[in-house]
Amino acid sequence: MSQADKSRPATDKRERILDGALKAFARKGFYNTKVSEIASEAGVADGTIYLYFKSKDDLLISLFEDRMEWVIDRLNTELSTVAGVEERLRRAVELHFQLAIEEPDLAEFITVELRQSSKFMKEYKNPKFLDYLKLLESLVEDGQEQGAFRLDVEPRLLGRVIFGALDEVLLLLTFSRSPNRDVVEMTRQVTNIFIDGLRAR
Repeated sequence: MSQADKSRPATDKRERILDGALKAFARKGFYNTKVSEIASEAGVADGTIYLYFKSKDDLLISLFEDRMEWVIDRLNTELSTVAGVEERLRRAVELHFQLAIEEPDLAEFITVELRQSSKFMKEYKNPKFLDYLKLLESLVEDGQEQGAFRLDVEPRLLGRVIFGALDEVLLLLTFSRSPNRDVVEMTRQVTNIFIDGLRAR
């Protein structure tokens, strides 16, 4: 069981279905995964899936919301213990990249499988993603308020720029099955680029 799943009761069928879907999507991909395979992973009857989710797309969206809530809570908890905006930014980058090591199924789901659902891409408002962006934006805003980061950049824009870079590197780490030392080195390089570019002159 992954770190993201430890706080969830194993007897909760909905959570078992979400866990089963994550494993199935990571193994076979969203399009190639059948609802029956998700049910098998979860240890429930096929029809039970539809008691909790309208469709496979609905299941994917619910899985994203559930896992992103865990990612955001974890990030908020970790950052609350870190002093200094530059170190907080460094820790945020590190935690994002660590998903490739600690939660490889989740990393693949976030970077690859979500894009396979037209409903997710076209219809879903994605509030959890916006919450994550706001967290990144707040790091830039805090740095500006403290005089550490330049003022001629828009935090909202930089939040998306930072996420875009993190997403691409996480994709690389996930597919290359990189060891932890690669995560450490990439964290150093990426964070140095961000901080050097943001630092007040």
